[in-house]
Amino acid sequence: MTKLSRCSWWFSASIILVCPIETTLAQSYAARAIRLVVPYAPGGGADNVARVIAQKLSEALGQQVVIDNRGGAGGIIGADIVAKSAPDGYTLLHDASAHAVNPSLHKLPFDTLKDFAPVGMVVINPNFIVVHPSLPARTVRDLIALAKAHPRQITYGSAGIASAGHLAGELFNYMAGTEMIHVPYKGGGPAIADLMGGHLQVLLPNIANAMPHVKTGKVIGIAVTSAKRSRSAPEFPTVTESGLPGYEIYEWNAVFAPAGTPLAIITKLNAELRKVISTPDVQERFFQMGAEAAPGSPEHLDDYVRSEITKWGKVVKAMGIKVE
Repeated sequence: MTKLSRCSWWFSASIILVCPIETTLAQSYAARAIRLVVPYAPGGGADNVARVIAQKLSEALGQQVVIDNRGGAGGIIGADIVAKSAPDGYTLLHDASAHAVNPSLHKLPFDTLKDFAPVGMVVINPNFIVVHPSLPARTVRDLIALAKAHPRQITYGSAGIASAGHLAGELFNYMAGTEMIHVPYKGGGPAIADLMGGHLQVLLPNIANAMPHVKTGKVIGIAVTSAKRSRSAPEFPTVTESGLPGYEIYEWNAVFAPAGTPLAIITKLNAELRKVISTPDVQERFFQMGAEAAPGSPEHLDDYVRSEITKWGKVVKAMGIKVE
């Protein structure tokens, strides 16, 4: 037998041996409870979304999916627990946008790309640019022109350093060439209260938090940060439509497994996750949170995370964003 034919025989035999193993893994999973680590405190956006999918995945898999909140360090503590867990499909991570931003802000105890296996995206949640009624800006073009005419005089608030609203504001400055000044708060509630009180001029919260105040007229909605108009606020243009082409940012949630988790388990989890988040009742629950279901493949999530890491690496460096 030649060397080439021996290699061909070995490859064929490997396929024959591996396929039944993968099939058996898929059929036997899940045999016990699954831990879904949420690296944030209970009651937040990521936790609320995780509880919806945990309930539905429990029904689909026939095993309880248990939420384990491990908040701290902007999501790093919980993510590290999963990165170092056995790659058997019984410990999963439900993370948010910080998953792709943290590599640019922190020295991490894990490698975001090498130590996790993407399972699937869950939701995307656009931000909403809103202003105080006294600010003479009703479009993104107006806001850019005003900010350029008055550099470092317009303030925008956020829920804190490196929060989604902070990053959205700095991406705006980065792309528009403006110099709005960031004012960090300890949470989104105090920030929107100060916007309504006239102590801030601009805010970029998520749609669910902003819309009640837009409807009362206490703040003025300008544009949503999604690539297309949001179902939660269809009357408002996107930032691209309103004057800043290419601007796009979401708060997103996705599920990851430890690297090395068998492909058969990843594939099964992805299939069940996509079924769950595609059902009308789950989509309606997400809608009430201001989020949109975003089912997709592990490959799509992997590509998206890589692009987000690259994007935020550039913005963080250019804008000098630092976490104290």
